Amino acid sequence: MRQQIPETMSAIVLTGHGGYEKLELHHDWPTPKPEKGEVLIKVAACGMNNTDINTRIGWYDDNVEGDTTSGGEDGFDVVTDDSIGGWGNTGIQFPRIQGADPVGRVVAVGEGVSEEWLEARVITDNWLRDWDEPMNRNKSGYFGSEMDGGFAQYVKVPVTNVGRIESDWSDAELATLSCAYTTAENMLTRARVAADDIVFVTGASGGVGSALIQLSKRRGATVIALTHEAKADQVKAIGPDAIIRRGVDDWKAVIREVSGGEKVTVTADVVGGPVFHQLMEILDRGGRYVTAGAIGGKKVEIDISHLYLFDWELIGSTVNTLDIFPNLIRYVENNEIRPLLAKTYPLSEIHQAQADFLDKKHVGKLVVIPPQSCY
Repeated sequence: MRQQIPETMSAIVLTGHGGYEKLELHHDWPTPKPEKGEVLIKVAACGMNNTDINTRIGWYDDNVEGDTTSGGEDGFDVVTDDSIGGWGNTGIQFPRIQGADPVGRVVAVGEGVSEEWLEARVITDNWLRDWDEPMNRNKSGYFGSEMDGGFAQYVKVPVTNVGRIESDWSDAELATLSCAYTTAENMLTRARVAADDIVFVTGASGGVGSALIQLSKRRGATVIALTHEAKADQVKAIGPDAIIRRGVDDWKAVIREVSGGEKVTVTADVVGGPVFHQLMEILDRGGRYVTAGAIGGKKVEIDISHLYLFDWELIGSTVNTLDIFPNLIRYVENNEIRPLLAKTYPLSEIHQAQADFLDKKHVGKLVVIPPQSCY
């Protein structure tokens, strides 16, 4: 029996670049209707990610030089609603519902979509593609950025961007997955990480960093994780071979204990600015530096003579290859990884959730829960 879909819903609506006040709670927002090739999902939970903060504050604009935390509360003065504030160096169309990681069940289908999708439990593949050229990065968009996302009771999604999942993980646990874990897996794929690699992971307590630990270990690699002293025990429980406490431990001494040398073969970095120089100091000849974030700062310097003399590879990782998302579902269903859910918040507490996200006192992911009955 089909569910009755209400005409309006609760949603968090981003009205422009700026502070928390730009995130408005509405209880009468029009419920989206699935169009040709789309499904409608009743959202049970939606994960929060750095991209939600970055888009709100316009951090992707080249005029912004600070880290995400410095502008996370109030935004940046150099950013206006006309700025290039989107992830792909494009402007954002407001109003916009953010939230890249909805989990829920399909409750309606658009033209051309099989009714077999109805009631399927699904997670989303966040990359919006031109399916005639699916790896054309110039034709890519992101869910919750170029298209409304999951900080709402309902969301419509191209059927090409949903995956069925059979798992005993809770909805909130599944909502920790898509953005962080596909980002991490794509980084490791781009850097060709294998069992004989020593992988150095920054930001190890965050969503992508903690995913990098699990997914590197899944490949059989040796993992060294960088984190704050207060989080060291929690990060250690994720399973890295060694922990480096920022400002406390000697990096090369810890690496020596693990590998017998003072270098690593891969650095998987989402921090940037304050640690970049040290990361290059510990990268072995022929090593690969891969990044998918710069939460600590975008502007860094590099000695180009070292780049060519040491045969380093500098790898940027953003748009996932097509196998990443289905592989992630397989890892979950085969119990090859585990969820790292830090805390959940009602949708109405989005401001507090983002404030806690910026405080970075948690390990793993924060998730918001929309109301399950309509107003």
